[in-house]
Amino acid sequence: MASQDERIYFVTGDLGFSVIEPFREKFPRRFLNAGVAEQNMTGVAAGMALSGKIVFTYSIANFPTLRCLEQIRNDGAYHEANLKVVSVGGGFAYGALGSSHHATEDLAVLRAIPGMTVLSPADPLEAEHATRAAATTDGPFYLRLGKAGEQRVHPGPIDFRIGKAIRVREGSDLTVIATGSILKACVEACAALEVDGISARLLSMHTIKPIDAAAIAEAAEQTGAIVTVEEHSVIGGLGSAVAEVLAQHPGRRPPLKILGLPDRFCRDVGGQSYLLKRNRLTAEGIARAAAAVHRDPIDATGVKP
Repeated sequence: MASQDERIYFVTGDLGFSVIEPFREKFPRRFLNAGVAEQNMTGVAAGMALSGKIVFTYSIANFPTLRCLEQIRNDGAYHEANLKVVSVGGGFAYGALGSSHHATEDLAVLRAIPGMTVLSPADPLEAEHATRAAATTDGPFYLRLGKAGEQRVHPGPIDFRIGKAIRVREGSDLTVIATGSILKACVEACAALEVDGISARLLSMHTIKPIDAAAIAEAAEQTGAIVTVEEHSVIGGLGSAVAEVLAQHPGRRPPLKILGLPDRFCRDVGGQSYLLKRNRLTAEGIARAAAAVHRDPIDATGVKP
């Protein structure tokens, strides 16, 4: 993209080395290492964006988001600048480094900023499409990535559009809505549900804002329950966004189960897979929770349908 558009710049907070060198070598005048100074990184990037550039900032987990939230909000979003904030290591991807490196509140915070588009792709294919969309669409973006080595979930080409969920599989008993790299576990969970005679629709909600309200409404009308899954706090992320849509939906409102991380800091020590298992966000845990909603919506959700 940078070869085709000289407005594209990349600013890093002293991270990403062993990955970003090709860009730096090919476009040395459009690459900037701001050092471990994320507020400055974002302020500089916003200024560049207001000068006609398309600027991607990049760092791990909370550092390009929560550490410099004021600059994202006031310098970038308020001015509708082409500031593209990229966070690598969504959720527990940097699990062993502790809560300082866990991105577990970012979706909630960033989607609350006016004018901010929030993307959380599920696999390398979605990530590529999301990056291209961010670069070619005006305005501030938040792009939440995994780490490295995530497997491709989609077997073929996808129809990626901002604000439009991707239907990964059909189903009529319930709908599972996932965002980010947890989608792979959801694919496995839906396959397990099918073995147990439960037909589960699966949506990849790669755009948290603007959310695909039409796909949610369709799931509400056509399936018996909705289960949201995210590697993020249960407060303010995908589940909350879906709940907001359902609360204003004039038609049928099915039971909703929000699966995610509890409202507390993770004090366990371990890698991503270990921490997901501790929080029951494995294929087995997701399938068990979804089956419980299907069998007894009142008991599983606490809400009478």
